[in-house]
Amino acid sequence: MPAAPASLLDPIALNCLIDELVEHGYSVRPNFLPAHLTRQLNGELLALETQQRLTAAGIGRGHEHDLRPDIRGDAIRWLDRESRAQRAYLEAMNVLKDELNRALYMGLFEYEAHFAHYPVGSFYRKHLDSFRGRGNRLISSVLYLNEQWPADGGGEIVLYDPQDDSRALARVTPEAGTFVCFLSEQMPHEVLPTHQSRASVTGWFRRNASQGNLVDPSR
Repeated sequence: MPAAPASLLDPIALNCLIDELVEHGYSVRPNFLPAHLTRQLNGELLALETQQRLTAAGIGRGHEHDLRPDIRGDAIRWLDRESRAQRAYLEAMNVLKDELNRALYMGLFEYEAHFAHYPVGSFYRKHLDSFRGRGNRLISSVLYLNEQWPADGGGEIVLYDPQDDSRALARVTPEAGTFVCFLSEQMPHEVLPTHQSRASVTGWFRRNASQGNLVDPSR
């Protein structure tokens, strides 16, 4: 593992994540990244919200993209490496990408991510991040940014059994530093209604599905 960026990731936690992903199809790792980094990212997201630089998120892609607040209520802004915190986070995810490729031969090509803010009362109905054979997102990830999340705060992500999407496998409190990843094509999931402002970084490790000279796909 490259020494500099890998220093953000604990090798034991990294190996546990990979083992859990193989065994269960998902992993939940508290305190996966340094607390100072999650605080910096949370500060950036709060500033973006205050400056009204977030965009309402929709469903579907390309010509099928549509705003559906009855399905999804978060607002987002894509990470673009404009800050030191963003660069540090994306470098850590690049290390994770390389380790997943080394251990699992997944052929992951890149990682993309956006800030996500869920205002009070918002949610995201049960869905898959990628349909088998139709997309290029292989592993989804979420890093939570809210410190001291209350027990009654809501906003949990619920991961469901791929063979029976009525059976919950995990229900994760969105506490700062907790990192969740799961197989995008297999794991149905939802975000429960949140009772206070909820902040995270959501991302995807992707395969290269280029066609011609175009790197696929557009976001």
